[in-house]
Amino acid sequence: MSCAVSALRHLQLPVPAASAAAAAGGAAAAPDLGALPRWDLSALYPGMDSPEYRADFEAIEGRCAAFAGKWRGRVAELAATPEGQAQLDEAIGEYEAISDQLGRIMSYAGLIYFGDTSDPANAKFYGDAQERVTAASVHLLFFQLELNRLDDGLWRRLRDSAAMARWRPWLDDLRKEKPYQLSDDIERLFHEKSVTGVSAWNRLFDETIAALRFEVDGESLPIEPTLNLLQDADPGKRRSAAAAISSVFAANLRTFVLVTNTLAKDKEISDRWRGFADVADSRHLANRVEREVVDAMVAAVRAACPRLSHRYYALKARWFGVERLNYWDRNAPLPESSQRVIGWEEARDTVLAAYGEFSPEMARIARRFFDENWIDAPARPGKAPGAFAHPTVPSAHPYVLLNYLGKPRDVMTLAHELGHGVHQVLAARQGALMAPTPLTLAETASVFGEMLTFRRMLDQAPPAERRIMLASKVEDMLNTVVRQVAFYTFERKVHEARRNGELTAGQINAFWMEVQSESLGPAIRLDEEYGVWWAYIPHFIHSPFYVYAYAFGDCLVNSLYGVYRKAGDGFAARYLEMLAAGGTKHHSELLAPFGLDAADPAFWRIGLGMIDDFITELEQLSA
Repeated sequence: MSCAVSALRHLQLPVPAASAAAAAGGAAAAPDLGALPRWDLSALYPGMDSPEYRADFEAIEGRCAAFAGKWRGRVAELAATPEGQAQLDEAIGEYEAISDQLGRIMSYAGLIYFGDTSDPANAKFYGDAQERVTAASVHLLFFQLELNRLDDGLWRRLRDSAAMARWRPWLDDLRKEKPYQLSDDIERLFHEKSVTGVSAWNRLFDETIAALRFEVDGESLPIEPTLNLLQDADPGKRRSAAAAISSVFAANLRTFVLVTNTLAKDKEISDRWRGFADVADSRHLANRVEREVVDAMVAAVRAACPRLSHRYYALKARWFGVERLNYWDRNAPLPESSQRVIGWEEARDTVLAAYGEFSPEMARIARRFFDENWIDAPARPGKAPGAFAHPTVPSAHPYVLLNYLGKPRDVMTLAHELGHGVHQVLAARQGALMAPTPLTLAETASVFGEMLTFRRMLDQAPPAERRIMLASKVEDMLNTVVRQVAFYTFERKVHEARRNGELTAGQINAFWMEVQSESLGPAIRLDEEYGVWWAYIPHFIHSPFYVYAYAFGDCLVNSLYGVYRKAGDGFAARYLEMLAAGGTKHHSELLAPFGLDAADPAFWRIGLGMIDDFITELEQLSA
């Protein structure tokens, strides 16, 4: 539900695993990256034991209960008259202010927790916040339900009234959820049990992953440094890392199979009660995108695999002098790739310069993340893996979590997350109810930031490095488009099969191997031990069917960037205006000024054409 209780949504927004910055310590000889920033969370609260946090925490339940006491049962009556509509304007404003306070509490608790998930004090702090905020926000559930119970005629009169002018996009968005809402008591039950249901299983997954250690050549490493070794120049390191990953997940597979079965069944129950026909329809609703649009994108990507991923990996195998690449060599650097470490200052300057060439305003906003300590960059044990940008609340500002190790892909991850961050700063003006953006459009800003940074680096690269950079970009795009659509296909298989009973590890492994074989093609050798690699993907646990948003965003950005290259003055201003709209407009409205239509199947072929062109250029450079 798009309301104050959205503060309870999971805070981590991981980037695609294959292109994520590596995380959390473990290497014996860490490179010199310069001074890496740690975030300053005082814009939310001065500290875990601060009077400000305690006061908000203690007051929020009473504030939510008072809101219910004032407005419960009155919405239909107030909607009927101009005087009552003015009071509803007041009520929605109060509801938004409570949403901001709830979000502030949960954002702070979540960011503390993700900074070190292994600290029991942090885990308790986060868990207590979840429980009390869930209990408090139960009092708010009635408000959206009563608004959506208005009959169509009364709702239209309210929606079109002068008093509702600023809330109209939120009301329109809310109305889309009407067919799937349940009675007050059932909504309350679902809401209260989330703490011991979905949230608890999410936390179990996070803490289990954080506790795993992988023995690689005598070192005991957390998961992200181990995954990072799959990009190491030493083929022995890559093979050892892959063997460790397969071994550890095989040993812990019962836990991950149980988590997956439980959450898939939980989702099936919720979907059945709410009346969603397809396993992914609830995600499509949350993303405010039509199923037909997603289906067209998925079909276009799957049809393009032979000329994209299959073709590229066959080319890469030839570069390595083999007929087929082992799966652990899929993201290996090219033999002639430089292993130069990119320090933090250089990464910062590269991204800011790329942003500044496009828009000085975009660079100005991005610079604040560095100057005002809105970024937590060092890798350390216990820290959440991957990377995310969390918007927190409009009354504060976003924060970015990275695990920066100085690789070129880490620079791309920085550009990616700052794209989110700039978007979140611009959209904050819409307020707590309308700033949140559907995932499909949220990923547009991040991928566009990556593309700006890549193009700048490519333009400045000497000819000898161009092939390496193009190959790296193609791999990132394949990981973002082809791989994420394969993830989506895998999730569909799991959730559809789960409707017929609990799944065994063998069934889930088989689904994984099937979709990976289809997406990667015959030039990648997939051994049986690779069958357990689905288990570490956090998207499947935290946000079912989240993954297609990456492909949506990447293809959209490829088309958008093509318009930018041909456009004259004014494109940057239109682009920033699109970001500033937050969640107030449908994707069709936001893309119309650029002459783009995601409902047209040809739109996706345009986006995929850029990857095709890059591979063609690589073939020509390799001739």
